[in-house]
Amino acid sequence: MINIRKLEAELWESADLLRAGSKLTSNQYCMPVLGLIFLRYAYSRYKKVETEILKDRPSRGGRVMPVEASDFAAKSALFLPKEAQYDYLLNLPEDIKTAEIKNKDGHVMNSLGEVVNNAMLLIEDQSQQLVGVLPKTYTDFSDEILSELLRIFNNSALDKIGGDIIGRIYEYFLNKFAKNIASDDGVFFTPKSLVKMIVNIIEPTSGVLLDPACGSGGMFVQSGDFVNQTGMNANNAMTFYGQEKVEYNAQLCLMNMAVHGLTGVIKSGDEANTFYHDAHNLDGKCDYVMSNPPFNVDKVKAESSESAKRLPFGMPSVNDKKEVGNGNYLWISYFYSYLNEHGRAGFVMASSATDSQGKDKDIREKLIKTGDVDVMISVGNNFFYTKSLPCSLWFFDKAKNENIKDKVLFIDARNYYTVVDRTLNEWSNWQLKNMNAIVWLYRGEIEKYTQLLKEYQEELGSDKAFDEQIHDLSKQLKELRKEAKNEVENATRNTKKKVQAKFDEKIVELEKRLMIVKEANWLYEKFGDGQYKDILGLCKVATIEEIKAKGYSLTAGAYVGVAPIEDDGVNFEERMAEIHKELLSLQTQSNDLMETISRNMKEMGL
Repeated sequence: MINIRKLEAELWESADLLRAGSKLTSNQYCMPVLGLIFLRYAYSRYKKVETEILKDRPSRGGRVMPVEASDFAAKSALFLPKEAQYDYLLNLPEDIKTAEIKNKDGHVMNSLGEVVNNAMLLIEDQSQQLVGVLPKTYTDFSDEILSELLRIFNNSALDKIGGDIIGRIYEYFLNKFAKNIASDDGVFFTPKSLVKMIVNIIEPTSGVLLDPACGSGGMFVQSGDFVNQTGMNANNAMTFYGQEKVEYNAQLCLMNMAVHGLTGVIKSGDEANTFYHDAHNLDGKCDYVMSNPPFNVDKVKAESSESAKRLPFGMPSVNDKKEVGNGNYLWISYFYSYLNEHGRAGFVMASSATDSQGKDKDIREKLIKTGDVDVMISVGNNFFYTKSLPCSLWFFDKAKNENIKDKVLFIDARNYYTVVDRTLNEWSNWQLKNMNAIVWLYRGEIEKYTQLLKEYQEELGSDKAFDEQIHDLSKQLKELRKEAKNEVENATRNTKKKVQAKFDEKIVELEKRLMIVKEANWLYEKFGDGQYKDILGLCKVATIEEIKAKGYSLTAGAYVGVAPIEDDGVNFEERMAEIHKELLSLQTQSNDLMETISRNMKEMGL
C-alpha cells in the first residue's frame, strides 16, 4: 500500500525549492507545478497503454510496427510525442543551449523552460480540449530549479495511484501554500472512495452526465472507468458536461480528463456559476448528475438564482438582504431539476441538510413525496482530505422499480471505514462492494450479490465458510508472528533486518487475506445467500409514511437505530494484567538504560 503521507512530503520538497529559489507567488507557481504532475502522470498512463498496444502489435521484417496517435485514441488515451514524454525531459543534457534542440516551429531553444513549454504545446496539439489550458510559464524558472522539480516528480508511487491523483495533489498543495486561490468556503477535493460509491450506485452506462460543480473532474474519471470496465468506450457511450466557477479547477478538470482519455465540455468563470446559470442548457435533459458542491454557501443573490429557474420545489429561505443564507437546497433542487424522466443523481451534501428546518423542510417534503429519493448514506468524519466534517450521500432515481417507489434505503456508514492514518479515513474497495451489495439487494438485484460472494471466494482461493477462514488465518498469523519474533531474536546482529523483512512480507500478505475474509464474513453474516433485511445500526428501508412520521427527516441514524455493542472476545481482567506486566517490563528496561547512561558519563568524566 502506498504511504500517501510520505508521498506528499516528498512532493512538498518542490514547494520548499520554489520558495527558496524563486520569487514567484502562489498564484504564479501553483499551476506550473501541477502541470508537471500532470505531465508525469500522463507519461505513466502513456507507458501503460503503450504496453497494451504492443502486446498484439504486428511486425514487418522482424521489427514491431511503431505505435501511433490513432492507436491511443482507440483506447481513449492521450498520445505523447517523444519530446513531450517525461523521460525525455528528465534526461536532457545539462546545457540546453549547446544541444540545439528545436521547438515545434523549428526554432532552437535556449533553456529547459522553453523545452517544457514546447512539450505542453505538443500535448495541446494532440487534444483539442486542452488547447490553451496547460501552463506554459516554465521560463519563469531557472534551469536548475526546473530540473530539480522534474526529478522530484519522477516518483514511482505516481505510477501506482489511479483515479483523481491530480485533484488530490492539487488540494494538498492548495492547503499548504495557496489558500488565497481557494477562497470559497466549502470548496475541497472529493475523496476517491466517495466518488466511487456515487458512481457504483448510479451505475452510468450511456447518455449525458453533468457535474455542475466539477472541480478537478473526479466524477468524470471514475464514471469513465466504470463504463470502460463494462466493455464499452466511455467517450462513445457518454457525453460529459461540467461547470466550474474557479478557472484553476476547470483547467485541472480538463487536464485530468485528457490524461484518462476522456473528452468533455467544461465551462468556467462567471457563466459557469451554477447558482445563476444553466451553462449547457441541460435542465431536464440529463441521464446522470453527480457532484460534490460547496457546502453551506451564503450570500447567494435570491433574485438572480430564482430567475435562473431549476427550482421545482420553490426557493429556500431569503433574508432581509434578499440573499439565500444557505445554498444547500439550491443545489439539491438543481440536481433533481437537471434529470430527465429516467435520470439518476448522486451527490455529496452537508449532514445538516438531511433534517434542516424552515423552507428547507418544505422543499425536502415535496422532494420525498415524488418517490424519487432512492438511497441515503451517512458518512463519518475524516473522509475529506483537509476537513474533518461528516457528510451524507444522496441518490435520486426517477425510474425506480414500482415495488420500491414509495421507499428509501437508509445506510448509516459512520462506523464502517478503513483508517488510513490519524486524520484520514476511506472505504476500501471491498467495503465499497459491500455497501453496493446492500443497494443491490434493496433493488432486488440478487444475482449481483451472488456474484460478489463468488468474487470473494475466488480472491481467497477457498470454498470454506468465511468464519472458518477467519479462524484459520488468525491462527496462522499468530503463529507466524511468534516464529518471526524467535527468528529475529536468534539472528545475528547483521542479519536481523533481513530476517525481519522476510517475515514482514509474509505477515502483510496474511493480514491482507484476513482483511478480505473479514469483509466477506461481514456481508454474509448479515444477508446470507441474498435476501435484503433491515440491520440494526446499519440499514433500514423506510416507507414515505414512516419518513413523514419523523418529520420528513432524511438522517439515516433516525431510522437504522444503534447497533448492539459486539463482544470482542477479550477478557478485560486478563488483558489489564498483561498490560501491567508489559509496563513493568518497560519500566525495568528504562531504569537499566538510565543506569548505563549514568555510568558511561562518569567514565567519560562528565
